[in-house]
Amino acid sequence: MNALTLFLPCAGGVEDFLADEVHGLSGLVGEDLLSLRGGVRVRGDWALMQRLNLHSRLAQRVLIELAHGPYQSEQDLYALAAGVPWEQWFTPRQRFRVDLTAQASPLKSLNFATLRIKDAVADRFRAQAGGLRPSIDTQRPDVRVQAHLTATHAQLYIDTSGEPLFKRGWRQDKGDAPLKETLAAAMLAVCGWWQPATRSVSPLPLYDPCCGSGTIVIEAAQLLLGLPAGGQRRFAFEQLRPHDPAGWNAIKTEAAGACSTSAGDQNDAQTPAVRIFGSDVAHRMVDFAQRNARRAGVAAAVQLRGGDALQRLPPCAEPGVLLLNPPYGERIAAAGVAGARGGREAFQSGTLARQRAGGAAPADDVNAGDDFFARLAAHWKSHYAGWSAWLLTPDSKLPGRLRLKESRRVPLWNGPIECRLLRFDLTARRAPPPAPPAATP
Repeated sequence: MNALTLFLPCAGGVEDFLADEVHGLSGLVGEDLLSLRGGVRVRGDWALMQRLNLHSRLAQRVLIELAHGPYQSEQDLYALAAGVPWEQWFTPRQRFRVDLTAQASPLKSLNFATLRIKDAVADRFRAQAGGLRPSIDTQRPDVRVQAHLTATHAQLYIDTSGEPLFKRGWRQDKGDAPLKETLAAAMLAVCGWWQPATRSVSPLPLYDPCCGSGTIVIEAAQLLLGLPAGGQRRFAFEQLRPHDPAGWNAIKTEAAGACSTSAGDQNDAQTPAVRIFGSDVAHRMVDFAQRNARRAGVAAAVQLRGGDALQRLPPCAEPGVLLLNPPYGERIAAAGVAGARGGREAFQSGTLARQRAGGAAPADDVNAGDDFFARLAAHWKSHYAGWSAWLLTPDSKLPGRLRLKESRRVPLWNGPIECRLLRFDLTARRAPPPAPPAATP
């Protein structure tokens, strides 16, 4: 347990930020911390694995690599899995499941490959535990085994997280399609408000004018207060045989002490009481966000209000950062109110609606979003001079809708959807040139 190889998968485009975060939590560099496609590989011990589960805001899971090797057939996978001492990790009385992913695998049936790995685990237990074997449970397993196949090689992992790490433990109220907390953290890192390598946040105000159930602002407030990402949830490693409850309690106690110190710093007389703000046109969503903020322990660090994004004035005098996942849907009222087809989660700008429909769409549908974004940009130019605005969107034509030129365009994945986080540097509207003096007779 003192020489583990860990793999932390993450969304595409987040790998380098995750490497920075792991460095900030561990101090590791070089061969001990490698940024790979789709994640980060880390050399560490059992305690580091626990700290990464508790603190990481960008990783999807923390996996321990147990075996890797070449393969050509399902029998090779069976042999690889049968050589793992599974009895050292869990007992035959526990339930397990196997999940398999593949890239360019030559095998004809991934389901059969998964079955052969399950058979190998069960047969290993029969041989080592007097004929006893663990049961399969695909719904609520005690232990999750992960397998990944490339064209020539296979890796076997045991999952130490259980539920994916974006499930922080505080969210109970949500909209139809809430932003995942890991993506919100990635947005905060990309825009520079959070620096994962130094575990610090910007002194600039942060405002999400389309906050929904509060994901971005709550994530930011927890960072501000030094709260651990997984401080309100359980982890799969607590069910594994090497688990040391005393060591785990010490790590949690250390995190709580760091949180108290950080919170005390934020209450200093020189620090503004609140610099994280959110608002939403749907008062129901604001209620959700307020309840989520209370459960997340950040209610005092955020200000949440109802209001239309086309009408809300800056929440503070100092320019800061606008960070938002703008509303989606086929219709949106000209005043910015999300219409009857599901609000922010269903809205698409006119261009994106046409692209996904494969052709023309009613003019009222495709033009409504374009009008919203044009009016949003005009509102920002009138009232948000000096702010930087960062918008997450799958629509490559959104700058044209806003009639603004982006200064940065960073690829991010929202689940299976390829998006861009766009930065716009807002300046005041230019005053019209003065009228020429009237000609004198």
